[in-house]
Amino acid sequence: MARIFIIEDDTPLREGLVRLLDLHGHECVCCESFPDAAEEALAADADCVLLDLSLPGAFGHQICRDIRRDSDVPVIVVTSSDSEFDEVLSLDVGADDYVTKPYRPAVLLARIERALARRQDAGATSPKALEVGGVSLDPSRGEVSFGNETCELARNELRILHVLMQSAGEVITRAELMEELWQTDSFVDDNTLTVNVNRLRRSLEKIGVPGGFVETKRGQGYLVRP
Repeated sequence: MARIFIIEDDTPLREGLVRLLDLHGHECVCCESFPDAAEEALAADADCVLLDLSLPGAFGHQICRDIRRDSDVPVIVVTSSDSEFDEVLSLDVGADDYVTKPYRPAVLLARIERALARRQDAGATSPKALEVGGVSLDPSRGEVSFGNETCELARNELRILHVLMQSAGEVITRAELMEELWQTDSFVDDNTLTVNVNRLRRSLEKIGVPGGFVETKRGQGYLVRP
């Protein structure tokens, strides 16, 4: 059983979500004060956070940023916005996944289970540091370095880069990356992977990594060259 913290102002939707999660054996805690949502989420010691973006008296993206500053708890944005801008911004401030309403219950449950599994796996393993083409990746710290510059990567950026650097010189297909990130490619919008890869490239560029380090092989996938 996992503890799920729900930040949702639509009462019927929130109550339905609680029933769904209760039915599948999860404990639910609901936000009581949206301006204090981040603090409540951290105090709840949740295993996963479901976060709406449009909230009275609060901004969903800022809540996500505040949670991520102090915790690595998985955050899944659940929103009626299908805007690419909102999706990109959500990932930029630390969200692990993005689900649009109306969602299919089975899809949302699958996303939650995958987020919980990833967190458990991350706690059980400690991947070794990697170095390819002058780029150094420290998975345990979630940091990438190049020259004298270092930056912290978001969780999905870290996973993508780790897979690519582990198999430097080999093309990793989009399906393989989606399997690594979400343990499935059945319920994931293909654009979500593109957003994460583009975000990774921007992070690498900030520390001076040449733009072609993560190379797109059209119709195949991605690779980094040794």
